Amino acid sequence: MGLHGKRAIVTGSTSGIGRGIAQALAAEGASVMLNGFGEADEIERLRTELASFGGTIAYSAADMTRADEIAEMVEQAGRSLGGVDILVNNAGIQFTAPIGEFPREQWDRVLAINLSAAFHAMQAATPRLREAGWGRIINIASAHGLVASAQKAAYVAAKHGLVGLTKVAAIELANSGVTCNAICPGWVLTPLVERQIAERAAREGRAAGDAERALLAEKQPMLQFTRPEQIGAMAVFLCSEAAATITGAALSIDGGWTAG
Repeated sequence: MGLHGKRAIVTGSTSGIGRGIAQALAAEGASVMLNGFGEADEIERLRTELASFGGTIAYSAADMTRADEIAEMVEQAGRSLGGVDILVNNAGIQFTAPIGEFPREQWDRVLAINLSAAFHAMQAATPRLREAGWGRIINIASAHGLVASAQKAAYVAAKHGLVGLTKVAAIELANSGVTCNAICPGWVLTPLVERQIAERAAREGRAAGDAERALLAEKQPMLQFTRPEQIGAMAVFLCSEAAATITGAALSIDGGWTAG
């Protein structure tokens, strides 16, 4: 489809889903502002890898719990990339506990990174997108933005909130040339999930393949993981002209998790 000349910010893009999205955008010719935690050498390797596609690749270490650093990341993208056309709010964390035992500081942290960070980034980037008359905002929500699971109060609340924020932005930006959509993944095979599978296999004394299928079967009719590159491909599509009138949508890519 080609995104040559477009400039993207992808939060939480040094690993997992965000990395897959950054790679997909860069492969289509976009310049990308990376963001996230990790070893400096590994981040530089990723930056060099993505730069081989021809776009400018920069990095911001902005802390997603700090509104001022998020605003500065958007400003940095303007300076380093020459502007901002695409904003992908992907950064997220998880914490599980029953509501009655949920630590208040963990509630605040999950909401800050999974929801408030997206608001702050959108607030900082939207004037630029409006002025340009073209833009794409993509919020990485979750199947948990549409349905709930026990012991995930903060995550579910944040992801439901992110879907709602997406809809508000879509309405406000409807005739500006800027769209806003949410992608709602189910189980995605990231390094974090791979560790969960290995830990479950060891804990239950079963083969890794059996532990993988058991994990999937708890939520998904389709016993198959989504891959980060598939979410990246969906993000690329949402940036294309074919998706120009798709806005305010919560798009599931979840193996049938929310179908029932």
